[in-house]
Amino acid sequence: MRPTEARDFVEARLYDNEDEVIRDGLRHLLRARPEARIQLAVYRYQSEEISLAKAADLAGVSWAQMREILLEKGVSPKLGPETVEEAEKEAEALRNFLANR
Repeated sequence: MRPTEARDFVEARLYDNEDEVIRDGLRHLLRARPEARIQLAVYRYQSEEISLAKAADLAGVSWAQMREILLEKGVSPKLGPETVEEAEKEAEALRNFLANR
């Protein structure tokens, strides 16, 4: 017996496409494994330069808890933009994020 693939869910007409299957599967995985959510948030905070607030939202914890998690993992939290341009980018990203929720 072969392993189940995303294509099987589409062919069974449970989803419209394989991307939907994968997104739904990842959403369920992150709900079932809170530690994975936190690790992913830390990774994205470090590698993608997402804000502390976005990392906290992704991890499912408060801003203060996320800050503590970062400190425990040896990651120095960035405490605000260093330039006006960075502040404008953060404000625009937050507006886009809130508009798409």
